[in-house]
Amino acid sequence: MHINRVKKALKEGKSAFGCSVLQFRSPDVIRALVAAGLDWAFLDSEHGAYDLETLNDLMRVAVREGFCPIVRVGDLQYPLVARALDSGAQGILLPRVESPDLLATAISWTRYPPMGVRGFGLSAAHLEFESVTMADAIAHFNEHVMVVLQIETKKALERLDELLSVPNVDAVLIGPADLSIALGLPGQFDHPEFVAAVEHIRDECERRGIAPGLHLRSLQMARRWRNQGLRFLSCNSDIGYLLEKATETVGVLTGKID
Repeated sequence: MHINRVKKALKEGKSAFGCSVLQFRSPDVIRALVAAGLDWAFLDSEHGAYDLETLNDLMRVAVREGFCPIVRVGDLQYPLVARALDSGAQGILLPRVESPDLLATAISWTRYPPMGVRGFGLSAAHLEFESVTMADAIAHFNEHVMVVLQIETKKALERLDELLSVPNVDAVLIGPADLSIALGLPGQFDHPEFVAAVEHIRDECERRGIAPGLHLRSLQMARRWRNQGLRFLSCNSDIGYLLEKATETVGVLTGKID
């Protein structure tokens, strides 16, 4: 059974860097991200078009490579959370969370009894055909599953203390686009009110031993927030990396970039 290295690193106070994956279906995308040195990715089934078969193919490779696959589910529903985990996810990213009670319920779906209510159903994605007892499997996956909370609305910001008080939240991944829109500052990621909101979330997370994080498209902004204590950072996406490098290459070859 595989260890969730990202969860372990965050609990030790270390940083873990990732990106979003929402477009390409080839498992070689995961291998490329591993080769680049990233630690994790969130596979986006909220805004992406992945079905479970594609998620399973990507996650099988990720787990074998020691790379942490986290699935962002489209909604807080038991079948979406449980089936993502059954397909090999090592973590679940919960979007648009505003209710502490619903958050607690959703977290219970990620763990087997007695810690939660997840139905028992493991596959080769978890065990790689290793022979283990049911009790050992339950203990292992309850320990290594990772829960990531997204803060991306004004109401979530207002209820931050309640949300972060729910047990077994491992990390927060701020959704900057939606949060900036909710604050009436769409795309103004340098605005003092947006910056203050991120700093407030960071401080409250650290106070509770939760890893603070942010998903960004800009490397410059990612560097800035890394230097300001955010440890669970996601920068760019599979398609974004391709577009940026291709644009740079064409720019150099055509003389538009020195």
